[in-house]
Amino acid sequence: MKIGVPKEIKNNESRVGMTPAGVLELAKRGHEVFVQSTAGDNSGFLDEDYAASGAVLLPTIEELYARSEMIVKVKEPIEKEYSLIKEDQVIFTYFHFASNRGLTEAMIQNKAVCIAYETVQDALGGLPLLTPMSEVAGRMAIQQGAKYLEKPVKGKGLLLGGVPGVRPGKVLILGAGTVGIQAAKMAAGLGAQVTIMDISMDRLRHVNNIMPSHVVTEFSNEYNIRKHIKTHDLIIGAVLNAGARAPKLISRDMLKEMEPGTVIVDVAVDQGGCMETSRPTSHENPVYIIDDVVHYCVANMPGAVPHTSTLALTNVTLPYILKLVESGWKDACSKDAALAKGLNIVKGKIVFAPIAEAFGWEEVLA
Repeated sequence: MKIGVPKEIKNNESRVGMTPAGVLELAKRGHEVFVQSTAGDNSGFLDEDYAASGAVLLPTIEELYARSEMIVKVKEPIEKEYSLIKEDQVIFTYFHFASNRGLTEAMIQNKAVCIAYETVQDALGGLPLLTPMSEVAGRMAIQQGAKYLEKPVKGKGLLLGGVPGVRPGKVLILGAGTVGIQAAKMAAGLGAQVTIMDISMDRLRHVNNIMPSHVVTEFSNEYNIRKHIKTHDLIIGAVLNAGARAPKLISRDMLKEMEPGTVIVDVAVDQGGCMETSRPTSHENPVYIIDDVVHYCVANMPGAVPHTSTLALTNVTLPYILKLVESGWKDACSKDAALAKGLNIVKGKIVFAPIAEAFGWEEVLA
């Protein structure tokens, strides 16, 4: 099969869809891998690394899409790429369709085969292709939150870990999944006081079993959320409904109950966000302020640490890529139930219900 790895063109997205090690595994099996020139530069993987692994370097994104049967990338195609995607072409990437109607309509029109990393789901309900990026994002949420608590960037002027004789910051984490647990680990490691909330008692029990005593759990409901936002300095939105829109847990009116300079980091923003006031931002312009509350809502947080992120992503995507190229998407998805759940849009038809539900299109489900 002919596989294409384009250079990402989303704002400040520095990751690349495959490492040279991944290219080598495909090339030695007889597949042809096209890599757009300089695609890996920002992740620390140079053109000569790809060439040495067996890739064919192409100068333009247009040529790469035109010659490839399957595209492997990191972020969803943006508008400039819509016209490059061909009918029956397999696109394997993070799509997050439920929060992007324009992208959804474009992929339906293009009649491509869209397989979304974020909805590949194993027998235990795990999300193997989302997990490593969630781990990165959860850890980064605390790094960024700590930074934006500083006074020069309109935060409270508070050191998250505190110092002897001065209280540490208080961190509220909404969601005890992968993002939430990684955020809690980082915050606890800095010495912050951490409250983590979820609607799953099993998840909360797990947190209690693995976290130190200054990480406390509480059941998530509106009453408890309203209580804690008044006293916490950094709020992390870490809620996920796989492939669907995130629930809105903090409404606009609740901002007035927070202290000025409180920081919100909404990791769920690529699924619509779990704060009513969340809207996607970029690494170039990451924050905005509403009612004196700092909002950090970068939709591709792991893109800021592309070397780590690209390695972590290829580790988990490569086994599925090998199945797709060895057997073809139809056969691979029929044999692998986890991969089959990654099918979102196939040749103009939505096949993943939460996408249709997000836009009220249930009648168009294939």
